[in-house]
Amino acid sequence: MSKVDVVAGKPKTGIRGLPRNVWAVSVTSFFMDMSSEMVLHTLPLFLANVLGVQTNVIGLIEGIAETISSVLKLFSGWLSDRLRARKWLAVTGYAISALSKPFFFIAVGWQAIAAARWADRTGKGIRTAPRDALVADSITPEQRGIAFGFHRAADTAGEMLALVIALVVVWLVQQGAQELSLTTFHTIVLVSLAPAVLAVLSLAIGTKDVPVLKQRDAPKFAFRSLGKPFMTFMVIVGIFTLGNSSDAFLVLRAQERGLNVAGILAMLVTFSLIYTVIATPAGSLSDRIGRRRLIIGGWLVYAAIYFGFGLAQTGWQIWLMYAIYGAYYGMAFGTSNALIADLVPAELRGTAYGTYNFVLGILAFPASAIAGILWQGIGSWGGFGASAPFYFGAVLALIAAIMMLFWKPKVAMK
Repeated sequence: MSKVDVVAGKPKTGIRGLPRNVWAVSVTSFFMDMSSEMVLHTLPLFLANVLGVQTNVIGLIEGIAETISSVLKLFSGWLSDRLRARKWLAVTGYAISALSKPFFFIAVGWQAIAAARWADRTGKGIRTAPRDALVADSITPEQRGIAFGFHRAADTAGEMLALVIALVVVWLVQQGAQELSLTTFHTIVLVSLAPAVLAVLSLAIGTKDVPVLKQRDAPKFAFRSLGKPFMTFMVIVGIFTLGNSSDAFLVLRAQERGLNVAGILAMLVTFSLIYTVIATPAGSLSDRIGRRRLIIGGWLVYAAIYFGFGLAQTGWQIWLMYAIYGAYYGMAFGTSNALIADLVPAELRGTAYGTYNFVLGILAFPASAIAGILWQGIGSWGGFGASAPFYFGAVLALIAAIMMLFWKPKVAMK
């Protein structure tokens, strides 16, 4: 498969120049996010409102979910390098996530819900690194930013549509109720099934592995083989991630500040809209001015927003902060994926994406656990209150941004 489409001897530029694999992966992510996010964004409300689960337990569920996902991302990324094939590992992961959806409907206790959540993250762990490596394999270095930005935009557009659907369901079933009902959650789960199936079919039918044209040594399962620039980036990202607790806490903070279920879903739609609009042009901008600048800018925005989450007194202030939160994601998330492809050779891309997601996922466990404990405490200690986890995240984001400012790697696009 050629890495760019060519017209009259010249490669196309912009979104039109992206190859079929990037489009197919983006469509897949659109459908899977449409399926997953309508469930996962209402899940913390279901746990808290219907099952009466406390934030420290929600943090534990989320932390274990991301840990499972991260360990599998590391292995599946390395395996895709070893097999020199990405597609069917990714398809398998999407299929597992799709099969987990009905169990959110039949589960009756938080333990069963947690098991379904962990199964969903198992699928995500298997698919993420091979999928990202497939995108990187399919494009030229000059297209990395826009390709990953476009993929993130499609992913988030699916999330936005999912939230609109969830909002409609909430309006029709329970209208302005402050807390989520069991009937509403079950209806949302049923609606999520069709796009999950479409996601699996889109990837299975629409993509092809990029053939390896030259002999490569089998990759070693060793972090140091990825090189010092990549490992330094991982240290900085790790510091940032330790303060980046699950967005479930943002949803609970919005409800704690007075937003009802419909208001929370509308807030999430606003976030997704801004993320979708910003992601592709931000990725294209990173192709021109460099990835590091956009990541630093995104982390500074994140720090300001998290201070805002901590200081907010009303629901509309949380809504405003969450809208700006979409700008952080648009600037930094896809750009980080593009930077990884800049830092490592092609034969180690799967391993690198697996390692990156492994670090994010492993640290998501203590990040979410710390957030839950800072909020409501543990045992006889009542915690510091709802603002504490957001101040903690803001400080770590500032530290990471400063470290990123002084880190100036020699990036050789390969």
